[in-house]
Amino acid sequence: MNEHLELEQQLTTALKSIARRRDLKDYVEQNPQVNRILRQAALRYIAGDSRQEGLEVGEKLRRRGYSLSIEYIGENTSDAIQCEQATAEMIALIQELKQSGVPGRVSFDLSHIGLMISPSLAYSNLLEMAKQAEGTNIELFISMEESGKTEGILSVYKRATAECSSIGITLQAHLTRTREDLAELTSPGRIRIVKGAYQESEYLSIARSPELNERYLELVEAAIRQGHQVSVATHDDTIINAVLERGWLTNSQAELEMLYGIRPDLANRIRSEGNPIRIYVPFGHEWYLYLCHRIAEYPPNLYQAVIDMVSGKGVDNNY
Repeated sequence: MNEHLELEQQLTTALKSIARRRDLKDYVEQNPQVNRILRQAALRYIAGDSRQEGLEVGEKLRRRGYSLSIEYIGENTSDAIQCEQATAEMIALIQELKQSGVPGRVSFDLSHIGLMISPSLAYSNLLEMAKQAEGTNIELFISMEESGKTEGILSVYKRATAECSSIGITLQAHLTRTREDLAELTSPGRIRIVKGAYQESEYLSIARSPELNERYLELVEAAIRQGHQVSVATHDDTIINAVLERGWLTNSQAELEMLYGIRPDLANRIRSEGNPIRIYVPFGHEWYLYLCHRIAEYPPNLYQAVIDMVSGKGVDNNY
């Protein structure tokens, strides 16, 4: 490994580490000047602070031929009242999508709606959201978090899908346990496969590598074989090319999913070639962790972040 790659790897590790520090997050949120500067960089990857801004970006993408996944961003909420407020915000989002008649996906972290307090609270709030989405073309989608939460997340998901089938789940390819987790998912819901953004022990995960790419493709193939609809959530050219070559997007079982603000040029090309693609659009005030992960996943994004912070100009994601 050359010096440049070593530095990138160190930056990735450092960013993932500081992303988990509550003191730094609190400092960013409570210092208006720091918050304003860093928010300029975050706006490349989020629609804005409000639900209305999220829906406006979503509508623009929909008109251009993209499917929509939208998230009220937040996690690790340990206050029950704040969990209820987050649930209410997502229910309002579901209702607005329902009124518009636009098909869409509402994504969220279970730790935003109660998992940090108790699995029962997360389950109860999830069912309230599912009731609002019942009988519509709106799909609920659970994101995956650190490995320490995986068991709890899957437990709530399995319990909820016994009551409501229109709930999807995210699996992280870099966790060594994921093959077994996938094999145990017998409900017909959609599965989103991601590489995994969290810093994990080498005993629990596979580092970014050709081996991880191969594991990722194996999981997609296994999920399709099991009869799941699959969202292939990646910006990796190697994986995308393999998915296209294997013809997995030619039937309704698979789609590509990409994060808002990441490689819109690639998303444009894929869409223009007639392939199904969904854009994941987050909104809300809890963008600090999200920004750290977006830069950590691709360290050269740090250059763009600095440019965005210094320029003070609005971001125009060219979809």
